[in-house]
Amino acid sequence: MLKRTRILLPLRKFLFQEFAPNIGYTFRWLLLSIIIGLLAGSASAIFLISLDWATQFREANIYVILFLPIGGFVIGWVYHRYGNSVVKGNNQLLEEFYNPLKIIPLRMVPLVLFGTLMTHFFGGSAGREGTAVQMGGAISDQFTKWFKLPDTDRKTVITVGVAAGFASVFGTPLAGAVFALEWLVIGRLRYESILPAFLAAYIADYACADLWAVAHTHYTIPLVPELDLILLLWIIPAGICFGLAGRLFAFSTHFWAGFFSRKIKYPPFRPVVGGVMIAASVFLMGDTKYIGLGIPTIVDAFSVDLPWYDFLIKTAKTSLTLGAGFKGGEVTPLFYVGATLGNAMAEWTPLPVALLAGMGFVGVFSGATNTPMACTFMGIELFGSAPGMYIGLACVLAYLFSGHSGIYGSQVIGSPKHVKLLKKKGRRIGK
Repeated sequence: MLKRTRILLPLRKFLFQEFAPNIGYTFRWLLLSIIIGLLAGSASAIFLISLDWATQFREANIYVILFLPIGGFVIGWVYHRYGNSVVKGNNQLLEEFYNPLKIIPLRMVPLVLFGTLMTHFFGGSAGREGTAVQMGGAISDQFTKWFKLPDTDRKTVITVGVAAGFASVFGTPLAGAVFALEWLVIGRLRYESILPAFLAAYIADYACADLWAVAHTHYTIPLVPELDLILLLWIIPAGICFGLAGRLFAFSTHFWAGFFSRKIKYPPFRPVVGGVMIAASVFLMGDTKYIGLGIPTIVDAFSVDLPWYDFLIKTAKTSLTLGAGFKGGEVTPLFYVGATLGNAMAEWTPLPVALLAGMGFVGVFSGATNTPMACTFMGIELFGSAPGMYIGLACVLAYLFSGHSGIYGSQVIGSPKHVKLLKKKGRRIGK
């Protein structure tokens, strides 16, 4: 009898204290992840289809770039009049995660969609990740209100929305899930949300790519040399350069945002001035390769020799665009900066140009966002497993050498990048 009791008590404890709660948790978040994933993936699909149309129209009608200052004023005025509660964008998601105060207004979805499309239509230099993440986060946070979820579940809901938005806009569900777990606190992964994040990322990607039939850009690294000690040593300076490029991008964006906020007190006028500067530079240079997403140049970076300064001009134009108050993301421009920088490195680095472009593609992204694991997964999803070690090392080195800075000023340092920086723990990178 005693022996039977010794067997049954642990079994009963496992069934009722671990297994049953996990079953309930799994199905509850499966249901929420399906709904949020389908909504966020559909929102990303509508955004990508609209963005493709806006880009094609602008490239076929270059004269519209002349109206960039007017478009900037419209964006600025709309946000000034209706969007004060959502103007912080991605940083607002971070702040609500750290210190929950109120539900993210659903108006963030149409406002950021409108602002980003206007930015690209008239010739600003911006990306798309910020838009998808904000739409996913705002949509998912409504379930906090509808289902009266506690703060602990609300953190998971926001994570789910971020994972769904990121995964669907780039077609990288693994990277989307890990990004949502990693970007919230530097140096930490939030494992308590890992199942919902992965579920939502897959479902959102399925909704965008399969249900809406939205295609994503494909990149190829045809030659990956076997890694040896010599090539390993060459990865180190490349990774350092990627990290410094990410730091420069973040610094430039924060610089222009601070400059415009100090010099121009009326917010709608800030993108007007920025729009004049960007439009003038386009016509003075006689080239549109540095505005918009820049995907054709990113593709060329894997096979064609490009001017070494491409990454600097893209950094300047994107930081000016976003700092002036135009809307959009930073990640695709970071891909551009990294791929073109890697392309330029092929002149002095004994690595294939496509491999360097791929390393830079995700490396600069890693340095600017402080998400080395997500960027490594993204590289493997986009380029295959063969260059995985090169990509992983580039991302980790870039993460380390970008310092405690980044494009998201509200990120909190949960764990310093190495032991010499322990005193920085708990500080926000914007401080």
